[in-house]
Amino acid sequence: MAFNTPVFGLTGGIGSGKSTAASAFRSHGITVVDADQVAREPVEPGSPALETIEEHFGPSILTASGQLNRPALRQIIFQNPAEKQWLENLLHPIIRALIIERLQAADAGPYKILESPLLLETDQRTLVSGVILVDVSPELQIARASQRDNNTPAQIEAIVASQMPRDEKLALADYVLTNDGAPSALVEQVARLHTRLVASLNAR
Repeated sequence: MAFNTPVFGLTGGIGSGKSTAASAFRSHGITVVDADQVAREPVEPGSPALETIEEHFGPSILTASGQLNRPALRQIIFQNPAEKQWLENLLHPIIRALIIERLQAADAGPYKILESPLLLETDQRTLVSGVILVDVSPELQIARASQRDNNTPAQIEAIVASQMPRDEKLALADYVLTNDGAPSALVEQVARLHTRLVASLNAR
């Protein structure tokens, strides 16, 4: 897939600090397309995909206001890999098409960022020129995510266990931002990487 400027994928597990890194890239004038936000569009009330999900899982998968009951759906797919696969087969092609549309429509700059927690687990990785991973120790990841999302450490550990292992992500990353310190340290790493990326692109 060709875009008018290179696209770099920004990823990281739950509680890694990916959103902080994305904000830092935006502060340098870089357009960031958030795959999580895009992924909400196909399941808005009245959408064909949401109707298909309701037919498959039953009306209890919706809230009283007709919205997708995300916690209920998350619980189902974490407990049943076949249902997770069914949902991914339905939504991933729709989400991919929307992401491509957003990236093509994004303002031109030296490069763009696709922020996605599932970048390496899906074919979204084929859309990017390089992978930027926000890496954090498992202990900090669980502590931060538990505090942020008001979940128990056991719940966060289950989510982490369902994601691609840390060592595999590190092996696939072209650039690694280490987030074991203060948020300001991550912001500084983004600034250095931004300078590096712009210089390398200008040298082409």
